[in-house]
Amino acid sequence: MLNKLTSPIGSILSFIVITVSAFYFSTEKAVVRPVDDSPTAALFASIFPDENGEPQALSQWQGKIVVLNFWATWCGPCREEMPELSTLHSEYKDKNVVVLGIALDEMGAIKAFAAETPVSYPLFSAEEYGGELAANLGNDKSALPYTVIIKPDGTIANTYFGRISKVLLEETLLKLLP
Repeated sequence: MLNKLTSPIGSILSFIVITVSAFYFSTEKAVVRPVDDSPTAALFASIFPDENGEPQALSQWQGKIVVLNFWATWCGPCREEMPELSTLHSEYKDKNVVVLGIALDEMGAIKAFAAETPVSYPLFSAEEYGGELAANLGNDKSALPYTVIIKPDGTIANTYFGRISKVLLEETLLKLLP
């Protein structure tokens, strides 16, 4: 009697496990992880479309001081800080400093935003991968805006949750400049 009962239950459980496993592995997006396990390795291994839809390898900014700003078009504080980030980028671009904006938005929203509100620094569409990237760089609160200052050697100098200012960023930047 027990064998007759366990055989159908075992078959059903096996079917469920196989189906769930197949669904999980077929829908999971492949993310290539670099061998280097530093928090910035995945960032510099990433390629995202810029505000014009052109793919850009973030490795082109490796070796610079990077002010990395995670934002979204629907985020009020993100939009408020962008003029100061633009000014910072313009003033420090000749000092080995670059500001990069990674949006957790789709390309269409970023294109429309950039046409309406131009900024002096590159903007990228990371969509849902941007949240994972921000978390790897210390954003354990899933907050926006979130800003990371990365040293030329790839280590993190400082992180900021919420709206930042040029003055606040310069406190860290000035310590990193020769």
